[in-house]
Amino acid sequence: MRAETVVMRDRILLVDDEQALLRVLARTLTTAGFEVDVAGDGREAIDALEAKEFDLVISDITMPRMDGIELLRAVRAQNPDIPVVLMTASPLVQSAMDAVEFGATRYLSKPIDTSALVSTAERAIQQHKMARMKRQALDYLGSDRKDISDLKGLDETFARALKSLWMAFQPIVSWSDRSVYGYEALVRTDEQALPQPDTLLAAAERLFRLAELGRTIRGCSASAIDSIPHHAALFVNLHTRDLLDDSLLSADAALSQHAGRVVLEVTERAALDEVKDVRQRVAALRALGFRVAIDDLGAGYAGLNSFAYLQPDIVKIDMALVRNVDKEPTKQKLIASMTKLCADLGIIVVAEGIERCEERDVLVDLGCDLLQGFLFARPQRGFPEVSW
Repeated sequence: MRAETVVMRDRILLVDDEQALLRVLARTLTTAGFEVDVAGDGREAIDALEAKEFDLVISDITMPRMDGIELLRAVRAQNPDIPVVLMTASPLVQSAMDAVEFGATRYLSKPIDTSALVSTAERAIQQHKMARMKRQALDYLGSDRKDISDLKGLDETFARALKSLWMAFQPIVSWSDRSVYGYEALVRTDEQALPQPDTLLAAAERLFRLAELGRTIRGCSASAIDSIPHHAALFVNLHTRDLLDDSLLSADAALSQHAGRVVLEVTERAALDEVKDVRQRVAALRALGFRVAIDDLGAGYAGLNSFAYLQPDIVKIDMALVRNVDKEPTKQKLIASMTKLCADLGIIVVAEGIERCEERDVLVDLGCDLLQGFLFARPQRGFPEVSW
């Protein structure tokens, strides 16, 4: 007798406080071949998620006890990979923004088109399967890198990191007149589970809380600016997605109050393509008084788009090009060309990551006057003295 093959159906958790609609949508998804569990609100959904594994959560936004946005955030803390589709009868700009910020896979308006619901569920579940396969491959290959999504209680860990967040400062010096041109604000946290800036950033990306992290960093930077020598500028790093945050463009924001002394650094390591109105947003920042810099020049994406979009006042040559520049003629040629081109365009150049006198001397000969690195001072709380 041949054993029958058991086909495992994809499991969906459907959440809505309207019982009649819940029955209709559950019947639609069941007919389409899914296994469907239902919950009447976010609290019931959390209980169901703790009891079973699901391939997809579909939830209404407006519900008693725990609404859909709160549920989305709770799901992200428990399982960063599971897709969540939100539904609403009253689509609002703020709820859509919250849905995107916390990682909703899709945002559907009621009345729900049943064919769109089924196709959305199918696509979301396929994406979930791909995420699981990628994780299985990572486990099989035995990567030494600890995936930030594997940290338990990541949401709580990230919240602690935000509470203990502080800024370290590293000087940018003008070598020709031995003066401090400015200080770069570098994010730090006392949360031991997220000890490095890159792990903190990875956690924010995984939890879809980049906007919250960016606002906290800008607030902490603004609170320190009065302690900086009056002639010095403050360099503050932006993730490209920070450009999507309207609070960055607000004249009432804490950092905007000091815009004339602030240089906003946008890294070349992340593409600007997702910021559709980037030119208008950068123009708005300049209207407030900010200057704009491209960080990590030479380390990330091709620079043509970033130069066109940002029209930077300052560029920072990445430490990967600076490191051992005294020993590598190719790096010298690249930096010389970059420096000359920037001079022709009226753009200020900063070389960062300098650790040895020999690197400093070659960079000065190549036309770089503004320098940054451990050779002059390590980042620390407050504003360190420069070693000349």
